[in-house]
Amino acid sequence: MEKRVDEKQEEKLKEEARKISIREGAASSLMEGFGNRFVTPFALALNATNAQIGFLATLPGLVGNLAQLISLRLIKKMSRKKILLKAVFFQALLWLPLILIGGLYFFFNLSSNLSVILLIAIYTVMIFVGAIAGPAWSSWMRDIVSVKNGEFFAKRGKVVTAFLLGSMLLAGFILDYFQKRTVFYGFAILFFIALIGRMVSYRYFTKKYEPVYVHNEQSHFSLRQFVIKMHTTNFGRFVIFIALITFATSVAGPFFAVYMLENLGLSYLSFTIITISPVLATLLFLPIWGRFSDNHGNIRILQIVGFLISTIPILWVIVSFVPLPSKFHLITLLVGVEIFSGYAWSGFNHAAATFIYEAVSREKMAYCFSYFNIINSIGAFLGAILGGFIASQPFVLFGFVPIIVVFLLSSILRLLSYSIMISKVKEVKPVTTFSVSRHVKNQIDKGAIIFWKVIGFKPITLKQYFTQ
Repeated sequence: MEKRVDEKQEEKLKEEARKISIREGAASSLMEGFGNRFVTPFALALNATNAQIGFLATLPGLVGNLAQLISLRLIKKMSRKKILLKAVFFQALLWLPLILIGGLYFFFNLSSNLSVILLIAIYTVMIFVGAIAGPAWSSWMRDIVSVKNGEFFAKRGKVVTAFLLGSMLLAGFILDYFQKRTVFYGFAILFFIALIGRMVSYRYFTKKYEPVYVHNEQSHFSLRQFVIKMHTTNFGRFVIFIALITFATSVAGPFFAVYMLENLGLSYLSFTIITISPVLATLLFLPIWGRFSDNHGNIRILQIVGFLISTIPILWVIVSFVPLPSKFHLITLLVGVEIFSGYAWSGFNHAAATFIYEAVSREKMAYCFSYFNIINSIGAFLGAILGGFIASQPFVLFGFVPIIVVFLLSSILRLLSYSIMISKVKEVKPVTTFSVSRHVKNQIDKGAIIFWKVIGFKPITLKQYFTQ
């Protein structure tokens, strides 16, 4: 039986737990930066097809999020800390069989098809195990973070993103070094570091304070009950909105890596530089989004960046077709596109995550978080399957190869999802009104004011700027 603590002592323990959570997140980002972010390039090194890449990108997430239903039952029987410790430890060990698959393929002539199938199977188990910890983690965090959610999660996200950025950059150099030798050694080093990072996060979880959790059976509701009423509640409509955006994004999302490494023929280092660009943008803008979220609300952020994320695949298409003198210029332009992408997605992801913590009560957090992830992962899976099917077809449409068609379709679907759903979700907390439409008629000036307001400067119109 857990020992109860007084209010002051508990607040100190929660404060320390928040600090440990930041360090734990930094350690976990090593697994993300050295491992998860390079599973698709690893699959391409095993000669995976576009259809297989689609499955690899989304099947683990779908199966993993369904596993959260198991976690909801476990929370009733054991502490959240115990669930996390078991899941994290086992997840770390699963990087070893991925290294083994690479060794069998590169040195013992294991067939490409079997290698990729084993990769998808083991990676799915890895994500499955990690996802079991999801509801327990979200419920735990809901108990230790009570005020200024946006500011804390932005601070945590900033540290995690910085470690992720460094991890991905170093991983790119490692892979580039081994690219002309046996690239397997590069992936083996990356995945082993990912294992170590997850073990370090396991160690931090052992030190983190867990407030007493008492399960309230009255707060229970099933996935079926949630889905039936989803369209009638504000949180349910929010889930539909995010799931539709995820579906539209996943039509193209898994195939940017394929496009860079195979269609454009970029090196692993070039791929990494482009891939870390949005991570760098996230590092710069996340604290700003956090303050903006606390002042003006999460829905206002989604309104601002929802349209922007719709333009990202189109920008990739435009850059790819612009005549350029060298690959250096191509890489530079793609870095610019991805910095813009990081600006938009950092705001979107932060607002979506923070909205859940502010819209859902402590008692229902584990259930809402799990059902949100399950529905979102179904959208991701269906989107990637559609994108993988189109990208695998041998056709040319209006001069566009299939993968370009996938990018254009993703943009259209993102814009439709945003246009249909954004007005149906309402803010759940008191916020300071942020609107420029009543004062400025020029659309360019509106865009300038929104941008400068978001990044923390006093807004001025372009006319005022040039006449100063």
